[in-house]
Amino acid sequence: MHLSPFLLCVIFVVVVFYVFQVRLVLDKLYENKKIASATHNIYAYRIYCEDRNTFLQDCEDDGETAAGARLLHLLQILDVQNVMVVVTRWYGGILLGPDRFKHINNSARNLLVQEGYTESPDEAAKCGGKSKKPRGKKTK
Repeated sequence: MHLSPFLLCVIFVVVVFYVFQVRLVLDKLYENKKIASATHNIYAYRIYCEDRNTFLQDCEDDGETAAGARLLHLLQILDVQNVMVVVTRWYGGILLGPDRFKHINNSARNLLVQEGYTESPDEAAKCGGKSKKPRGKKTK
């Protein structure tokens, strides 16, 4: 569990091997009245299926448009497996705009690194990111 200094949120990282465990984790979290009444409970998971050599993965925004997909994308670029990340967020009275996605993903990334699901923050930041090509003047 991680408390974000930028958002009024709590982040959980849980090991899951089967899709039914995702529902069990959510049910257990929702037993907590504060979590159940949060503005958003965003989650994403990736489960590696060895027999099919593929991943089962999904996400939920819970009203925070595109947040679940962005969280799932983070799990994909970090290449983590058998992990579920839940971000429970409360509206704190300040509109953060698009920056909220950066804070959600950075907090989730930091917890994944801290708990040993991926490498150091510097390496994790490099993983899968698009590199910008330097713009040069066009020559004739």
